[in-house]
Amino acid sequence: MFDVALLGTGGMMPLPNRFLTAMICRTKGYTLLVDCGEGTQITLKKLGWGFKNIDAIAITHFHADHISGLPGMLLAIGNSERTEPLQMFGPPGLANVVEKLRVIVPELPFDIFFTEWSKEVTSAELLPDLQLKCLPLNHGMPCFAYSVTLHRQGRFDVERAKAANVPMKIWSALQKQEKVVYNEIIYTSNMVLGEPRKGLMIGYCTDSRPTADLPSFMQNADLLICEGLYGDPDKLEKTIARKHMTFNEAAKIAKTANAQELWLTHFSPAMHNPQDYHKETQKIFPNTIIGKDRMTKTLTFEED
Repeated sequence: MFDVALLGTGGMMPLPNRFLTAMICRTKGYTLLVDCGEGTQITLKKLGWGFKNIDAIAITHFHADHISGLPGMLLAIGNSERTEPLQMFGPPGLANVVEKLRVIVPELPFDIFFTEWSKEVTSAELLPDLQLKCLPLNHGMPCFAYSVTLHRQGRFDVERAKAANVPMKIWSALQKQEKVVYNEIIYTSNMVLGEPRKGLMIGYCTDSRPTADLPSFMQNADLLICEGLYGDPDKLEKTIARKHMTFNEAAKIAKTANAQELWLTHFSPAMHNPQDYHKETQKIFPNTIIGKDRMTKTLTFEED
């Protein structure tokens, strides 16, 4: 099970009824925040998910509307009495940027461990079955899309366990851990489990022109959260100049990626009513939803 929420849906600057774009998701007691623009802590407070349980923050890029809320967020997490380390992921230079922002938050009751993306480092294991991956985008500065995947192990296979002569006493243990040593013999979970089942995947992409590898990166996403700076197709030229996407372009990516659902976000402050362009976008990808601040959804595994 995966809980996901849009904390804000605005791009460039916050509005009275629209906070800056950020997403938060949680599963198995682990919480990941993606982006942290000005006011993110306010909308998170309204959502009611709390600060103490945020285990990791992933930043797409260093434009202010995606990171300027970080000092306040770190302070809020600290004031929640969190002492466990916090993970941070982002473009090269992340540690330096965060340290400079922390001039006004010099003391925190927890350590921060940084992972900066590179050609060699493109994924991270958040939990044994929870994986974060990144993809470079096409924006005015280094920027990354993210996928967050909750993998699902195969079903317990009695016949497989018997064929491998796995003692019945450790069947249950092998369903929960990768290996067990019993009577000085190493047994592994693949001796008792069938093929992995379909997991759950959330894709997140803001601030980019469409790229050739975005659809494959987001392939079969259960939920794709993607920017749409403008809904009006006539603003394509302006969108290209700013290296962003229109609603229609985001919908085409969702369609090509065979996503289950598309949430549009990162709206221009000049676009007062994104719903005006909803029906036209649905002609390209029917299961398109116009994002709203603090919109939530719980993703569940398919029954099989």
